Amino acid sequence: MGASMTMQKGTNVPVPAGTVRVELGWYAAPGAPDVDTSALLLVAGKVRDDADFVFYNQPVHASGAVRHEGKRTAPDSVVDTLLVDFGKVEPGIERIVLAASADGGTFGRVSGLHVRITDAAGGAELARFDSTDATVETAFILGELYLRQGAWKFRAVGQGYSSGLEGLATDFGISVDEPQQPQQAPTVPSSPPPAPVAPAPAAPVAPPAPAPAPAPVRLTKITLTKSAPSVSLAKQGGTSGALRVNLNWEVRKQFKGWGAKLGRAVAMHADLDLDLCALYELTDGRKGVVQSLGNAFGSLNQPPFIHLDGDDRTGALSTGENMTINLDHKNQLRRVLIFVTIYEGARSFADLHATVTLQPQNGAAVDFSLDECTVPSTVCALALITNTGGDLTVQREARYLVPDRGVSPQRTIDAAYGWGMNWTPGRK
Repeated sequence: MGASMTMQKGTNVPVPAGTVRVELGWYAAPGAPDVDTSALLLVAGKVRDDADFVFYNQPVHASGAVRHEGKRTAPDSVVDTLLVDFGKVEPGIERIVLAASADGGTFGRVSGLHVRITDAAGGAELARFDSTDATVETAFILGELYLRQGAWKFRAVGQGYSSGLEGLATDFGISVDEPQQPQQAPTVPSSPPPAPVAPAPAAPVAPPAPAPAPAPVRLTKITLTKSAPSVSLAKQGGTSGALRVNLNWEVRKQFKGWGAKLGRAVAMHADLDLDLCALYELTDGRKGVVQSLGNAFGSLNQPPFIHLDGDDRTGALSTGENMTINLDHKNQLRRVLIFVTIYEGARSFADLHATVTLQPQNGAAVDFSLDECTVPSTVCALALITNTGGDLTVQREARYLVPDRGVSPQRTIDAAYGWGMNWTPGRK
């Protein structure tokens, strides 16, 4: 089908490809919630167990048939992607439900929501469905891939849930690790039941050991706070692959006469330039910095196993600043301090509302926001990642520092954390 043609709810098309990308897309806009895509692999309308649910905290199906590839962003839009390899789909699975969930709002506030199915080999669009009638829903089944007479097809569904990802997942048989409502106490019968008859004694038989129940799926993202500032990546399943570090921000200014806070008034601060950076120390004693200043962007597959993406000056209107840490080499990292500096465009972090997200390739996302800045700070320590013997611990720092006159932000953060490096002036 042509790229300009979109499907109607309930219609279906053949999917003549061995591997496809499922692209969930929407417009990035002020006040819109974040959206996450997920997939459920079904036998007779239900999952076989919790492993048949692929989403941000469980990004790869055991068969390799479905993989959550994560998000990529343009200045005005976001795409979250799943890769589906039909050749690896296990016998018996006849439907793969493609769902979306909104984090921090309803789908009525998400514009441009759509799902595209593309041929992973050539990129050709095979199907597209645009969702236009969402209101209070917090989860959505956008479509499904299903097997009919040996061939895969895509059906546009567009069914919403106001009960979020938890409600949707529970409907398909997922056991979810979320706080449940307390159950009512059973009513006591008015007359006592008859006394049981004692059975004849039998030779004791050791009962079979019960199979351990699998841990229920955790849908929550881990948010670090002042009272609970640290988390083990291993406990969240994040021990290998790429750890993506994202800094997103919005500018809020108080305007006299209007008396209103304007969220994301980035147009008035188009020259604002925040730089995400990292100090690192390797287990062999080498130390250094990853930053755009001096083009020290690092490397993912050789020391320091940290890489900084390109520079982004738009903050919340796109993806913000991103850095990737290669957890496959975590044993060679002793400690990593992630920090941010104001390169230009503001004198302090006072009007910036920033959020830090650490998204392991495997395991739960870890996020936290920065407190209101009340000091003339141009450098902020965000998170300290420490090797604790085969595991990495993430500690929320959110610590604003005020450089002395003539002292660089980098030298200031080095002194605060005792890194002990020699600094020379740099520029981008």
